[in-house]
Amino acid sequence: MAAKTNILFILNPKSGRASQVNVPDLLSRYLDASQFTPKLVFTEYAGHATELARQAAREGFKIVGAIGGDGTVNEVASGLLDSGAILAILPKGSGNGLARHLGIPLNLRHAIRIINEYHYSAIDTGTINDHPFFCTAGIGFDAYISSVFATSRKRGLQTYIRLVLQEFIQFKPQEAVLHLNGQPLTTQVFVVAFANATQYGNNAHIAPKADIRDGLLDVCLIRELDFRKAIHLSLGMLTKRIAAGSSAEYFTTTAVDVTSEQPFKFHADGEYVGEATEFKVSINPLSLKVIHPKGK
Repeated sequence: MAAKTNILFILNPKSGRASQVNVPDLLSRYLDASQFTPKLVFTEYAGHATELARQAAREGFKIVGAIGGDGTVNEVASGLLDSGAILAILPKGSGNGLARHLGIPLNLRHAIRIINEYHYSAIDTGTINDHPFFCTAGIGFDAYISSVFATSRKRGLQTYIRLVLQEFIQFKPQEAVLHLNGQPLTTQVFVVAFANATQYGNNAHIAPKADIRDGLLDVCLIRELDFRKAIHLSLGMLTKRIAAGSSAEYFTTTAVDVTSEQPFKFHADGEYVGEATEFKVSINPLSLKVIHPKGK
């Protein structure tokens, strides 16, 4: 009999709208016990999932599963970079950007079935000022909203939309210089999104042509935005037609530097990181193995 594969599942107990789901019961009922020997641990503080994932890789776990939202997935994946261990995702958040991009079902029972099929491949990963990201990173309005969202007592999509509407009128673009493919571009910045995958989460596609395995970043620049254009832009994101409008400009590159006199807030996979006046963003080709449905 072939040896079973050890999996460490890392669960954020506070993540997402499905926080009351009995994950241990789902794993015991639906994970293929003939293939896998699972172990489940819980996160206790911010950054804990990265520590647990890194330790699991050192201890020889072949697969490390992230059970939570985009923040949990980011932390677990960050701990697995350069380790050879494989990431599995059981999405339990509100955005679930990487899971959606890879076609992983949002239903946990069905997502466990994808793990049982055990099909995986390597994807690109990115860094912004040495902070890993796997879907998107950015500076400007989206990062500002992530900073406000981080302090909100209520989570979820409804809270996020309320904050966007509340803060949009007050937010002002700032000047920055983007160094892209050897050329400087001085511009006003409402948003600069650095996309490895197509979407932020919730099927909001900021870079619909992004390919998570092409070794390139898709850079979306939005210079200025009034309310009318914002409505069209939002509809374009939801229909994957944002690139057809006049508000967003796109570039592809392997690395981009941004400088500014005034600091910009920045995020990685929707999680607020901090602020800076200099940014170095780069892509790391095929640097993380992930379980996903065949053909995705």
